[in-house]
Amino acid sequence: MKINFIFYLLLFNVGFSQINEVNKRHSFNATFLDNPPKVDGNVLSDPIWESIPYIDEMIQSQPSFGFKASERTVIRVAFTNSNLYVSAICYDSDPDNLVISDSRRDSSLSDDDSFLFILDTYNDQQNGFLFGTNSSAMEYDAQIDNEGNGNRSVSRQQGGVIGGTNLNWDASWDVKSEKGDYGWSAEFAIPLKSLRFNIGKNQTWGINFQRNISKTSEIAYWASLPLGFDIKRVSLAGKIDGIDLKNPKNLKIMPYVLMQSIEDKSVKDLDKTDLELGADIKYSITPGLTLDLTYNTDFAQAEVDKQQVNLDRFNLFFPEKRAFFLENAGQFSVGSPGEVDLFFSRRIGIGKNGSKVPIIGGSRISGKIGQTNIGFLSMFTDELEQSEIEKNNFTVARVNHNFNKSRSSLGAAIITRNGLGKKKEDHNKVVALDGVWGIGKKAKVTGFFSKSSTPGIDNKDHAFRLAANYDWDGWKLSAQYTEVGEGFNPEVGYLERSSFRKPELLIYKAIRLDEKRNLLELRPHISYRSYWNFDDQLVTKFLHIDNHWVWRSGFEIHTGLNLTKEWVNENFKISGVSVPVGHYNHSEFMFVIMTNANKKLSFRTRSVIGGYFGGKRFSNNASLNARIGNKFNSSISINHAALKLLNGNVNALLFGTNFSYSFTPKMFIQGLVQYNNLSNLFSLNARFGLLETANSGLFVVINIVKDEDLLDDLNNQTFTIKYTRIFDLSK
Repeated sequence: MKINFIFYLLLFNVGFSQINEVNKRHSFNATFLDNPPKVDGNVLSDPIWESIPYIDEMIQSQPSFGFKASERTVIRVAFTNSNLYVSAICYDSDPDNLVISDSRRDSSLSDDDSFLFILDTYNDQQNGFLFGTNSSAMEYDAQIDNEGNGNRSVSRQQGGVIGGTNLNWDASWDVKSEKGDYGWSAEFAIPLKSLRFNIGKNQTWGINFQRNISKTSEIAYWASLPLGFDIKRVSLAGKIDGIDLKNPKNLKIMPYVLMQSIEDKSVKDLDKTDLELGADIKYSITPGLTLDLTYNTDFAQAEVDKQQVNLDRFNLFFPEKRAFFLENAGQFSVGSPGEVDLFFSRRIGIGKNGSKVPIIGGSRISGKIGQTNIGFLSMFTDELEQSEIEKNNFTVARVNHNFNKSRSSLGAAIITRNGLGKKKEDHNKVVALDGVWGIGKKAKVTGFFSKSSTPGIDNKDHAFRLAANYDWDGWKLSAQYTEVGEGFNPEVGYLERSSFRKPELLIYKAIRLDEKRNLLELRPHISYRSYWNFDDQLVTKFLHIDNHWVWRSGFEIHTGLNLTKEWVNENFKISGVSVPVGHYNHSEFMFVIMTNANKKLSFRTRSVIGGYFGGKRFSNNASLNARIGNKFNSSISINHAALKLLNGNVNALLFGTNFSYSFTPKMFIQGLVQYNNLSNLFSLNARFGLLETANSGLFVVINIVKDEDLLDDLNNQTFTIKYTRIFDLSK
């Protein structure tokens, strides 16, 4: 604790020295149009675009940090009373070799020749809306919360989101592109009612632009960023001034019809076909505050979970992937993502064994009033007699105030579950306070304190976390302390492990090397975390010493050493093999190889070799990604772990392969095949989508689960057809 205290003092001193530092950022004035441009991708010959002032200064972040971009980009921005228009002319000296890795909506643009921009519509320097496209006019959008910070680990999230970057936010907007001898161009038309903002005259928004040039692995920004940051760092964005905004009306009704056929041989005589109807309603109370209503909520088109094998004694994390709960998810996020989540939406509509619990319906209010974020969610779930699950109401109330231009905020939350069945004293409540103190542009102090209330539990029912970090010029320094009491019980949340005290430290430095070297960057770092019980006994210690070696070609190697300690105070089993009580001290070597993801064929592998609970472990996670043109993408992944433990051996294998084919940016087919040797579980998920606009259109989904001999009859199969339509009543 003494080390933590000294670290905080040093951090505060460094941060205070930056409070009065003024960073001059790029800015320009808004242009308003009486007649909008024709959105067809052709920017060069459009006289309306030619009449609008442009910007064309872009500075590289990589590979040549601080240098001018190697290719010219001409950007223009304009408003009408109903739309925001953005155009980009991306000149390219080799237009025949533009890279398009995937045409599906929201596919990653990091490996493409692409153009992106972010809008901080409240100018609060913390949150924003991110839009992007490539030369095939793919639609990419995301909600950015807390400058993109929120996910503890991308690998643990498996594509889901808790705060940070919400890729599952889908707005209704349009983009068109064109290719030519000059390179390529794109035009965006974004309805103002798809955004959230304050109305009034002479408003200022934060804004930044990003250009990716695949052939040189180049990333360039209009408002240049320090080493280690990306476009989501909205506190360092430029500004667009003089925006006059009125209240755009917004009322949408989104009904759906679904036909589903289910055959399950594990349940006697379960062979049925259902026809269901439901609807969502979206109404903008103000331009910044939205009401969502849902009835008979269904998520048949959502991606399935990736299988996991638990080779430890703590809970596995499966991310939220259902669109309704992912919209504005950052406003409801409280706690420490992936470890101590006070609100975890997967508790709604999903049973403890992964079974589907019918959602009757509910409501959500989310958005902003001035600089105050508002979130209210109330959902009702039905009973399941065979699983002894009764009706429940889940309610979350969240408020968070952003202090203007300081990267600071203060918030509170109440999360409750109330049983509506026959059980007495069937309820749970968690209350929390949280805050962020932004110290200049370079440092932050964050924290939360929470307390749960459960019938029969009235002792040590608290949890809190205090963290401080410094992030600038390639340095990342952080220190934090988390504590979860023995009686803390967030029934609508997630705990990776219960009852612990955890100090944590990180020292990280990105070092950009000389321009003449093929080796681009070194990232040495050391991290430490340990878990203690309330009897001052060490339960887990993890010391990680590592360096990332990054080449200009996109090739990357990580070389790490882990020193671990585990105290097991009661026997537990790993896939049927008992791990006895004892103290275990081990070391392990970690090796990661990554090839350039811009290429048509790329590879990634992560190997760990060392001691494990008194025995030895060798694990390897490998994936091979391939693409053919801009239509077909596929990957094969093999996760293998061989454990030689004191009481036996475990040989775990997870195999997965997924593919996608995009007929157009709005019509696709994709599939995921998985196999788990420990449970002998084979699964197939195939989805066809024909989108009309965001989250609407025709979906056809096939799910097959097989847990015995593959040659036998299928155990479980589901065939679903779902059609959703958006009716915009505000037009």
